[in-house]
Amino acid sequence: MFDKGVTFNPLMPEEGMPYSPTYSSPPLVDFHSVIPETSLESLNLNWREQDLPERIRTKHVHRLHPYLGKFIPQLVEVFLRKYRPTTVCDPFCGCGTTLVEANALGINSIGCDISSFNCLLSKVKTDEYDIGLLEHEVKDIIEQLDLRLKPGLFFQEPEDTDNEYLRTWFAPRARKQLLYFRSLIPNYHYQDVLKIILSRAARSARLTTHFDLDFPKEPQLTSYYCYKHGRTCRPTDNALQFLTRYSLDTLDRIKEFAQIRTKAGVTIIRGDVREVQFPEFDCVITSPPYVGLIDYHEQHRYAYELLGLPNNEELEIGAAFKGNSQKAKTTYKQEIEQSFANVRRFLRRGGVMVTVANDKYGLYDDMASRLGFRAEGVLHRNVNRRTGRRADDFFESILIWRHND
Repeated sequence: MFDKGVTFNPLMPEEGMPYSPTYSSPPLVDFHSVIPETSLESLNLNWREQDLPERIRTKHVHRLHPYLGKFIPQLVEVFLRKYRPTTVCDPFCGCGTTLVEANALGINSIGCDISSFNCLLSKVKTDEYDIGLLEHEVKDIIEQLDLRLKPGLFFQEPEDTDNEYLRTWFAPRARKQLLYFRSLIPNYHYQDVLKIILSRAARSARLTTHFDLDFPKEPQLTSYYCYKHGRTCRPTDNALQFLTRYSLDTLDRIKEFAQIRTKAGVTIIRGDVREVQFPEFDCVITSPPYVGLIDYHEQHRYAYELLGLPNNEELEIGAAFKGNSQKAKTTYKQEIEQSFANVRRFLRRGGVMVTVANDKYGLYDDMASRLGFRAEGVLHRNVNRRTGRRADDFFESILIWRHND
């Protein structure tokens, strides 16, 4: 199926076969035990909830903002510990998982993404902060919200907007609260952090059901039976609670990561991976978009509208709006090959490339040899409830290639 190389952990079931929580060997949870000599065939990465609980998968800044389609940090950690690069590159860096994990291990990292929001989020996660100043600013903006938006002597009616998206997806009170928070951001030094807090609050404050925050199709304007809470709920008209809660949570998470953050360099490039001029690196760990699955710009549309970010959704590779027809698959394969060919130009001779892909269409078959890589192995792992849209289990392949020159 794949280029020459060894296939490990062949747990791929027949179509329709249910996920089995039983394995012949326990999943890897002692990540510090992984060293360069650790064999690929010994890596059982089929984590279940009891093996790798959600609170561990979303430790510190990894849960700074919801993001669909990210791989879990422990998967990145395993390969960083095995290959011990000097500099790692993630050409589809998304929300910055590879960059965060590399920094925690003292490894320089380079991230690239076509999405301006993704680059902003990655930057906020990996930046170095004056924690005292950040804490002062976060608590001060909360005080300003309380002073101006809660009933009382200093209440101030916030200005509104004529932005069609914001007027459609937010109740008037929530919309004005978000806009007031936005108006305060220029008063502070750590503006990017406050932008991420605003975006996270906006996601929760939209006119949508509690159980469909990931992919709402249209605004929810009336009461509804909530499957998440098991009762009748109403769409929210108040963003203040989210702005306050997420401000404090963001502060706590950044402070937690600051305890383990190293001085390793982090470079973030906003651009098309097919054309970017990268600095040199000796390892790639990445998870490219899967064909026809997620619209990465659309999932954060509220952020683009509130923050006025440039939208490059037409340049997304494999976007859901492009479908998964045979033509779409052919285009996707060509664009992924163009991306990897460019990445290979900056990968040092003998460097390793680790690609996490849900290759159910076989689009990566023979790609390694055509691009000048040597396939060293393939690991198959079960992914349990990776995103909100995906209620069932599926399998992804981890392709390990080596620069062939």
